[in-house]
Amino acid sequence: MVGSKDLRTPVVVALQTPAVAACYYGSAQLGLLRELVVEGAVVTPIWPPTGVSVACLLLLGLRCWPGIALGALCVILSLTSLSPSALCVLAGNTAAPVAGYLLLRRAGFRTDLARLRDGLALVFLGAFTAMLIAATTGAGTLLATGRIEQSGFWAVWLAWWVGDAMGVLIVTPVLLLLSRVRLPLPLSRWKEAVGLAVIACCLVPLAARSSVSLLFLVYPLLIWAALRFQLAGSLLCALFASVMTTVAATDRVGPFDGLSRVEVMMKLQAFNGAMALTALILSAVITEQIYTRRSVERACQELVEVLEHLTAGEAADGRAPLEDRGPGRRGSSP
Repeated sequence: MVGSKDLRTPVVVALQTPAVAACYYGSAQLGLLRELVVEGAVVTPIWPPTGVSVACLLLLGLRCWPGIALGALCVILSLTSLSPSALCVLAGNTAAPVAGYLLLRRAGFRTDLARLRDGLALVFLGAFTAMLIAATTGAGTLLATGRIEQSGFWAVWLAWWVGDAMGVLIVTPVLLLLSRVRLPLPLSRWKEAVGLAVIACCLVPLAARSSVSLLFLVYPLLIWAALRFQLAGSLLCALFASVMTTVAATDRVGPFDGLSRVEVMMKLQAFNGAMALTALILSAVITEQIYTRRSVERACQELVEVLEHLTAGEAADGRAPLEDRGPGRRGSSP
């Protein structure tokens, strides 16, 4: 079930709020490093704070929402002055991840992402559905204040919604995965992991910046990572590929050269969305199958043990099993 341990100490809650706000603000500054202009509005292809917000809510519970609101307020103040329109954007950016958390909790979401239903819930409830709130509030506020034309509303709305959804799809699973890491790390298949990392570091930048459209080469890496390393491999590979592709898109190089701003956004978000869905769903399916196989193996082992006990009992000439007899009574009657 979604949630965290019951943190009732006021001091812990007081420290938790600025910590969440700092994480939100820091991730926002990373997202603002790469921007695109759509119909006169500045948008980010991936908005990491939405992923950070949803992950914090899933791990810490609903009580961390003030930290999200405080972080969003700090981001807004760093970009513009406080105004009624800024407060509307603040409300939308806070309400969207909270709505995503509530939807996921109602769906019985588990943070280990070990089931296919958890991956689907994160995609369709936490990302696609909940982020409609932020996109509608933000684009609607820009339209109401005259910062964008009515003809450009849907383009800005779509870019806003996809950017927020990508933050949930790419950042949230990685943070949930990191929260479950325990030291020391297992070193099984470390040679294969190093080889995969080296190939990804060489191939992904080449595919993202090549004038020939080679982005499809990322998918074999995702499949390899998901098959051999499940969530850890596929999610980290998807995160790295998304960052490299976003950098190439904002620099207008490689497959994004010569495209209009809207075309760059559409091509980039189509790739990021397809890649994130592939990594998340494929790794969830593989992880679920592995857990199912292990459960079947444990059940078979327990059945073998039961059969061994029954066989031992039948071999005692119809008497009680040997372990039920008293000491010194083997083979004799009282």
